[in-house]
Amino acid sequence: MNYEVDQDVPLATSSDIISNINKSGISIILVEQNARMALGLANTIYILEVGSIVLEGAAQEVANDERVKKAYLGG
Repeated sequence: MNYEVDQDVPLATSSDIISNINKSGISIILVEQNARMALGLANTIYILEVGSIVLEGAAQEVANDERVKKAYLGG
């Protein structure tokens, strides 16, 4: 299977496509700048800074981390 996301497809549709692929049992590596979208899609999150993993864990756990809230979620 070859899945490609058209650059002109709205973000909500793209995230739906990714979610449906994952629900079918296919693992996905997603490199994404949109933290909210990535946290909503992923089971496990890795936060990279300057090429090194600085935080990893379950999406909900990472979303509740104060460093992530401050740096990526505007909190």
